[in-house]
Amino acid sequence: MTFELAGKRVWVAGHKGMVGQALVRRLAAVDCEILTVDKARLDLRRQAEVEAWMAEHKPDAVFIAAARVGGIQANSARPGEFFFDNSAIATNIIHGAHLSGVAKLMFLGSACVYPRICEQPIPETAMMTGPLEPTNEGYAMAKLGAIAMAKGYRRQYGRDFISVVPTNLYGPGDNLDPAASHVVPATLRKVLEAQAARAPVVVWGTGSPRREFLHVDDAADAMVFLMERYSDDDIINIGAGEDVSIRELTEKVCAIAGYDTELQFDLTKPDGMPRKQLDAGRLLAMGWRPRIALSDGLQETLEWVRGVLP
Repeated sequence: MTFELAGKRVWVAGHKGMVGQALVRRLAAVDCEILTVDKARLDLRRQAEVEAWMAEHKPDAVFIAAARVGGIQANSARPGEFFFDNSAIATNIIHGAHLSGVAKLMFLGSACVYPRICEQPIPETAMMTGPLEPTNEGYAMAKLGAIAMAKGYRRQYGRDFISVVPTNLYGPGDNLDPAASHVVPATLRKVLEAQAARAPVVVWGTGSPRREFLHVDDAADAMVFLMERYSDDDIINIGAGEDVSIRELTEKVCAIAGYDTELQFDLTKPDGMPRKQLDAGRLLAMGWRPRIALSDGLQETLEWVRGVLP
């Protein structure tokens, strides 16, 4: 069965975030009506407001890209906030979609839902097989709860609600706040600022953890692909199939920026999970492929960062 987005009213919840912006760009090529609403007009953490908005606007399809996100520092410093905000946003939208008769919903999970130590690349079956990474446990638990809710509503109410798990995403529109950003935007900013100051680049931790990175426009393309073609209880991974160490990533960014410098490693900072690469075999078997190579994506994103930094 397929679910064509053409002719549908499609709500992108979280349209101003990096993933939401990419989804809006991708959906512009589809003959659908894109619905968005600013958080100043709708607080997604408030159940009554969400249900009223959905009842009024009646979307046919929903992408839940709205979330409270951040890197290791933000996650470990504010676990209660990350748990509450993400739990409330997902719960309110999923239940509101059920009440308003949404035909198809996609919840965007996170690779943080997988155990800290598990099989690599990580298959979907690894979820709930071991302890989570402590530095982002609150965020991960909120994501796990939403995945369970979407699955429960499929089973109890027959709703076509699905959950996907993207790998680490990067690209234009990312969060550049040093206290809340993920590794790619943090590294891009760090390298450019070190270059301007003619200083060494300081890498958090040992630089040995390995991460997989996917350009956000590729991720949005995969999400639209799956929204139209995938319908199942089980989560499905979205990934690129390759990983690099944090040290290698930093060296790539330095090379792209044209900055030949020494790397220093701050061992007082945490490494996080030793390795995180998703097994995207199920998605790739359906015929989808990423288009943007890591070096090309980093070059594009570096230029965007240069344009927005003061």
